[in-house]
Amino acid sequence: MKLFMPERALFEPEALNYPLGRQLYERFSNEGVEIKKGSVQSIQSFIPGIGEKERYARSKKTVVVTTKKGLVFDVCKPSADYEFSLVTNCPGHCEYCYLQTTQGFKPFLRIYVNLEEIFEAVIKHIHKNGDNITTFEIASSGDPLALEHLTGSVAKTIEFFGDLEKGRLRLVTKYNNVDSLCGLKHNGHTKFRVSLNAKYVIDSFEHNTSSFEERIEAASKIASAGYPIGFIIAPIMIFENWKKEYEQLFQKLYESLESVPLAQPATFELIQHRFTKTAKNFILQRFPNTKLDMEEYNREIKWGKFGRTKYVYPKEQATELQNEISELICKYFPDSAIEYFT
Repeated sequence: MKLFMPERALFEPEALNYPLGRQLYERFSNEGVEIKKGSVQSIQSFIPGIGEKERYARSKKTVVVTTKKGLVFDVCKPSADYEFSLVTNCPGHCEYCYLQTTQGFKPFLRIYVNLEEIFEAVIKHIHKNGDNITTFEIASSGDPLALEHLTGSVAKTIEFFGDLEKGRLRLVTKYNNVDSLCGLKHNGHTKFRVSLNAKYVIDSFEHNTSSFEERIEAASKIASAGYPIGFIIAPIMIFENWKKEYEQLFQKLYESLESVPLAQPATFELIQHRFTKTAKNFILQRFPNTKLDMEEYNREIKWGKFGRTKYVYPKEQATELQNEISELICKYFPDSAIEYFT
């Protein structure tokens, strides 16, 4: 797919004290990107557009280049021990995305340029964990691979973790921008997970992301480069011919990986479609013609993190989804592990 380039970029002053900040300033200047210097508090006046739908679309083409100030990392279960960000948000327009809630009023992208300070914080968190292996997720708040051609931050982070005895890195992506990562000295310390879904879901709801075919090809490249690999199948949905389409997904994935010697057996994380009332309101404003099933009377309420409620499939349907997808995984990847279904 075509690599992302923002329409406009806001640089916080301290970002220009770092090599990556200066590199991005020069790159964006040469590309004709509209540039402004100032505090992130001024971002709303910098983004054009009338109405929520247009403002959202223009925000997705806006980058704030800044520093990561909070260097005490949040826990990130069940994915990892901790999470930290190289970027927040991404240029994708996934209609169902949980970031519609957590970043609802600020869907612009952030790039953090103080990598050395972030790496120092990683080491401190590892030391706190004693002799245990400590895992870190870098794609909970955005997809850093979508901006890797601009930042190179994922490559630097992979090589940094490659030299850590007790640190392990995890990331997940919907983008196929992986070529620059395939020759790195990762030492098996970085686990890639590719976010996959039935072709109907990707084509209907995951706008401005890599296609079904591109992601499967990227997974093959990553596996061939010796990285431990996994797959997040999310959000799993019930739609017309859903069983047939999910079968096609696993068949295509199997055909792509059949001749690739995997560093470790593949893993799968399974997440059913869910939504919150807050996310639903944002989605309907930004995607008024959405085909997402968000009828609350068709769902059950589930209590989530921080006491939030979300709507999930009723138990009988959720069990059917779990059983169907699990059987397909066992059929095509019998040596793999299903880490969870939620």
